[in-house]
Amino acid sequence: MKKKVLILAGGYSKERDISLKTARAVYKQIKNNYFCKILDPKNGFIKEIKKFRPNVVFNALHGRYGEDGYIQLILENEKIKYTHSGVKASSICINKVISKKIFLKNKILTPKDLIFKANSEKNYKDIFNAVKTKLKFPVVVKPINEGSSVGVYICNKNNFIKNIKKLENEREILIEKYIPGREIQVAVMGKKTLGTIELVPKRKFYDYKAKYDKNAKTKHVLPVNLSEKELKKVENIALNAHRITGCRGITRSDFRYYDDKFYLLEVNTQPGMTELSLVPEIAKYKGISFYKLINWIIKDASINR
Repeated sequence: MKKKVLILAGGYSKERDISLKTARAVYKQIKNNYFCKILDPKNGFIKEIKKFRPNVVFNALHGRYGEDGYIQLILENEKIKYTHSGVKASSICINKVISKKIFLKNKILTPKDLIFKANSEKNYKDIFNAVKTKLKFPVVVKPINEGSSVGVYICNKNNFIKNIKKLENEREILIEKYIPGREIQVAVMGKKTLGTIELVPKRKFYDYKAKYDKNAKTKHVLPVNLSEKELKKVENIALNAHRITGCRGITRSDFRYYDDKFYLLEVNTQPGMTELSLVPEIAKYKGISFYKLINWIIKDASINR
């Protein structure tokens, strides 16, 4: 008898559309081998889960309420097996402030930063001067708990205040020193690195459009032009970051490579699984089909993650 897989997708975050694309791609791969269904979590969705009685929940949600430990806690309370990282790791990795502190504590290089409390610090001149003194321009401003480069702006002296005002609805804003250089991303699968890819965006950086719009024509480089020593170094950093944050299943770590140094920007606990997504592309290069990758994720599911 086929096992039941419930794919949770959609949700309430700004990454809703990408989540649904991931769900459709996953469904297409597994529909012949599993009895599966896509469910958009709304009010009363726990009743729908209980009615379906899945063997496994494939968590295809992205961003807030799906990637931050919230949905994971519900699934654990219901004693339902689910994919990807658990409550603690999810809440750590989506919060860029907390995760960066853990990176630094473990001697992992990450860009210098300041935190701006948007709802209480309305003196933009003060934060401008603090950035100018402590970080120096250019800088990157971003919400502390969004993914897919949502709300990310590269700022110089002239557009800094204009861009930071766009994020006024955020409780806290992360302001990081801008690191130029190469975009390197590493996938981890379980307790091993899966592989590494380099991105060469036509746009200013690997933003939301560069990630998901074919017309953005971001170049994906495989194999990455790094020495064996450099490749081993960045993959070891990614594996260590996966481990120290308590991640499970698949993660993807984003780096900037500049002046012979790898700067870890963040660890993504639920990388996208669309046709343009990086983890399936890395897996394919390593001889792992999309179906085998998804099937591994499903088989790796558990209750206490």
